[in-house]
Amino acid sequence: MTTQPENGTLYFLDMSGGRLVSVKPDGTGLRTVVAGVADHPDGVIVDAAAGHVYWTNMGIPSANDGSIERVDLDGHSRTVIVSSGNAFTPKQIQLDAASGKLYWCDREGMRVMRADLDGSQIETLIQTGHGETDRRDQRNWCVGVAVDHAEAKLYWTQKGADNAGEGRIFRAGLEIRAGQTPTDRDDIELVYGGLPEPIDLDIDHVNRVLYWTDRGDPPRGNTVNRAPLDSQPTDRPEPEIIFNHLMEGIGLALDVVGERMFITDLAGSVYIASLDGANRTTLLAAQGNLTGIAYTDASIR
Repeated sequence: MTTQPENGTLYFLDMSGGRLVSVKPDGTGLRTVVAGVADHPDGVIVDAAAGHVYWTNMGIPSANDGSIERVDLDGHSRTVIVSSGNAFTPKQIQLDAASGKLYWCDREGMRVMRADLDGSQIETLIQTGHGETDRRDQRNWCVGVAVDHAEAKLYWTQKGADNAGEGRIFRAGLEIRAGQTPTDRDDIELVYGGLPEPIDLDIDHVNRVLYWTDRGDPPRGNTVNRAPLDSQPTDRPEPEIIFNHLMEGIGLALDVVGERMFITDLAGSVYIASLDGANRTTLLAAQGNLTGIAYTDASIR
């Protein structure tokens, strides 16, 4: 790992404690940025240039009451940008700075969505089902999301039932083709199927590699996996497991310049490792039920 261990800042969410937390990548400087986050926070992303952290609130999974909030890096100016009811159960969130858009997956809403950075112009890009019958089928649940702006591609996970080997990763264009809808798009491609339970995604844009967590059962679950981003169905390799023995792995954030990654699990640990999974270290333990994690190279004092 080339970056100095203390460089940058991590932000992660503790669902059980209802808090947004920051820490240095060497595990020091632990600080609660926002307390009182009571609506099951899940996904988090940093816009360091604008000085903001965004996170999703799942709300009650059976109710259409999810939301997205924003706060300054230092914890001030907390505001709701996507109000309750405009997202059903928002999960992982990503920032595409080049287009000025936020992208997120909406689990029980069975869709992939985006909006401007202020929460306006909400759009549905992918719709995998409609109504209560479809909602009960976890194969329709969209969870993790990543954006490949260079190739104008959107990636997302559909987890399937717990440990059922129904998990899938898909990709499609960032824009819906003329004459098509989020439900009937013809550019959706299955990238990987038969996965235990894929959750969050991230992309190494420099080396063109897709990474994801999987919270299913071992040996393929409770892992971090990676695979070439641009492979075609005829030459697509099996995913490489590079990190295992997680306790329901959820959050994932890459620091490509620093050649390292950060992972969270529901058992309350934050991990750091090289991008190939080597040099594994537990930064923090017993922090609650941890969901999303984000990294910024900005050091917050």
